[in-house]
Amino acid sequence: MGQDVEKLQELIDQHDRIVFFGGAGVSTESGIPDFRSVDGLYNQKYDYPPETILSHTFFMRHPEEFYRFYRDKMLALDAKPNAAHKKLSELEAAGKLTGVVTQNIDGLHQAAGSKHVMELHGSVHRNYCMKCHKFFDASYMLHSAGVPKCECGGVIKPDVVLYEEGLDNEVVSDAIRTIAEAEVMIVGGTSLAVYPAAGLLDYFRGRALVLINKGATPQDRNADLLIQKPIGQIFSQIKVKGK
Repeated sequence: MGQDVEKLQELIDQHDRIVFFGGAGVSTESGIPDFRSVDGLYNQKYDYPPETILSHTFFMRHPEEFYRFYRDKMLALDAKPNAAHKKLSELEAAGKLTGVVTQNIDGLHQAAGSKHVMELHGSVHRNYCMKCHKFFDASYMLHSAGVPKCECGGVIKPDVVLYEEGLDNEVVSDAIRTIAEAEVMIVGGTSLAVYPAAGLLDYFRGRALVLINKGATPQDRNADLLIQKPIGQIFSQIKVKGK
């Protein structure tokens, strides 16, 4: 166990109000690609950058193209929770972790057993008819064709926060409260480049800020512990001891 992991283990052992704030790097270790990291095939298939396709305006104007991208890139329904997801679930069960604030939309934290998960950007597992609000699951969306429609004729929209759309106020309030009450905040697998989500770190007033990310972030200089390695690799070394 390296010195950084030992220090993280000490922080976890000594505190009971820990909050985790995570991004795409938590999911990439489960084989879900970060849609911002455009691969070689991307430009052969799509005429627009991902940020354009995943905007409210594009969804309303070009729904067929939106859903082609959405099924191809966003619905990784075979992905399984990795070491990071599992360890966070264990920490919550042991009374150490008070909540997971995530920018991811894949539901893997819940699949690993986490209960208090604040999904800032929604979830692919919730989809609603824009007309009658009937619910549809992710499997229905994956196996639908073209623009998915409800039997009432309405277009079905994923409960995912698109660019130009606001975050859910209740989720944000819950995240702010959980972060403000935390003694330790562990930030993992995020470059902290997406706002307003990244701005939630400003509400942390606790004892130690831990940053675990492969690349640099704007908050590196504020971290009490900075670990530039994959989150799953670090969390797999942590022992959960409970209260």
